[in-house]
Amino acid sequence: MAPKISDSESDADDVIQISNRRQRKQVHFDANSKEPKKDKHVDEKDNHDNKVSKNKKKKKKKPQGNENLQGANGGYAWEDEIKRSWDLVTVDEEADMTSLVASLIDARKKRAAKRNVTPYQRGIIRTLILTLDCSESMTEKDLRPNRHAMMIQYSIDFIHEFFDQNPISQVGIVIMRNGLAQLVSQVSGNPQDHIDVLKKIRKQEPKGNPSLQNALEMARGLLLPIPSHCTREVLIIFGSLSSTDPSDIHQTIASLVDERIRCKVIGLSAQVAICKELCKQTNYGDESFYKILLDETHFKELFDEAVIPLPVNRINKGFTLVKMGFPTRVYEDTPTFCSCHSRLVYGGYFCPNCHNKVCSLPTVCPCCDLMLILSTHLARSYHHLMPLKTFNEVPVENENFPTDNCFSCQKTFPVLKNNKTGKLLTSSRYRCSDCSQDYCIDCDVFIHEILHNCPGCESKPTI
Repeated sequence: MAPKISDSESDADDVIQISNRRQRKQVHFDANSKEPKKDKHVDEKDNHDNKVSKNKKKKKKKPQGNENLQGANGGYAWEDEIKRSWDLVTVDEEADMTSLVASLIDARKKRAAKRNVTPYQRGIIRTLILTLDCSESMTEKDLRPNRHAMMIQYSIDFIHEFFDQNPISQVGIVIMRNGLAQLVSQVSGNPQDHIDVLKKIRKQEPKGNPSLQNALEMARGLLLPIPSHCTREVLIIFGSLSSTDPSDIHQTIASLVDERIRCKVIGLSAQVAICKELCKQTNYGDESFYKILLDETHFKELFDEAVIPLPVNRINKGFTLVKMGFPTRVYEDTPTFCSCHSRLVYGGYFCPNCHNKVCSLPTVCPCCDLMLILSTHLARSYHHLMPLKTFNEVPVENENFPTDNCFSCQKTFPVLKNNKTGKLLTSSRYRCSDCSQDYCIDCDVFIHEILHNCPGCESKPTI
C-alpha cells in the first residue's frame, strides 16, 4: 500500500519544481565561455513589468525607417524641392530685408540672361497650328484651378505675345476631344479672332480621349498650302498618357517629315514615347522640343519659348525673295464691304496689286494672295535676326561709378549695403558694351523684352 502524502509535502514539491524552472530560465551561456552566466536583469523583472504597463499609455514612436523621409523643413524630403513664395521671405538677425532684395534682383537678372543672343538665320514668317488637348485628362487639378483652365489662360497670353513678337505670322487652333480633331479657328493673322475662340472653349467641359493622329493630320492639311518661304510649325499641349488613333501614327509622322513640318510638344503628365519620337523625327534628331512642365511657372516659360522663331535648319532650303505689299490706310465717309470678312466697315487698306479692301493688317489678300503688311511689322520682326546683346553687370569693387542715375529712366540707382560690414551687395547697374551706358534692372528687362534697341546706342550721332 503506497504511503499517503500530506498536503504540506505536495505544496513543498511544487514550490521546489517552480524554483528549479526559474533557475534554468535565469541561467544562460556566454558566447566566449562555456560556464553559465546569470542574467543581471532577472531581479528587476517586477519593475520591468510595471514599466511596460506604463509605456502602453504613451504615444508610439515612429519607426526609424521614416527618418530618411523627413526633409529639412520638417515635412517629407520631396517637398523640399518645391519653392514656395513665403519661403523666400527671409530676414537677417536685425530684421533687414536688404539681402532678400538683392537676391530677387539677381534672380531676375539671371532669368533675363537666359536669352540666346547668338544671331541665327530664322524664319520670321511663321505659320503655327496650336493644338490643345481638351480630353477628360485635362480635368485634373494638379494645376489650379485645373489643367484645362490654366491651359486656356496661358494660350491667350501666348497669342498676345506671339503676334507682338511675330506680327507677320499666322496661327490656327485645333482641339482634341472625344477622339476627334476639331478646327476651332482658321489660320489667320488676326489675334482677336483666336482670343475670342479661346474664351468660348474655356466654358466647355473637357470630354473623351485625345487623338494625336487626327490632330496631326488636320494640322498637316492646314499647312500644305503654305508657301515654302514660311516655316510650318505645330505646337501641341498634351495632357493625356494615351492617344486614340484610327490607324498607324508612324505613317503620319513620316508624312510630316516629308512636308518639313516641325512639331513641339508640351506635356502636362509623364513622358509619352510617341510624343518623344514625334519631336525627334520632325526636328532632325533634336529631342529638346519635347518637354514636361514642372510647375505653373515652368508652364509659362515653355509657352514663351515657342514665341521665338526657330533657327533655319540646313535641310530647309528653297527660301527666295518674297513679294509683299505696303498699303496705306484710307478713310471713307460711307461704309463699304471688305474682302476679308464681307462686312461693311468705314475705311481700311487697299491692296496695291488688286485694289481690294481689307480691314486690318497684317493679312494675306483674299483675292491675289499678296502679303499685306506695314513697315513697322517688318521692323518688329527684325530683332529676331540680330538680337540685342546682354548688358553686363558692373562689378561691386568699382565704387567710383560715373553716374548715379539710370540713362534710360533717369532714376537714382538703389544702394543696397550690408548693415554689418557696410559693403555694397550689388551695384544695381547693367552696362551696354557698345555705348558704355548704365541701366537699372527694370530698364534692362524692358529694353531686351519689349524695346529690342539700346537707347544709348540709338542716341549716338550718325555721320
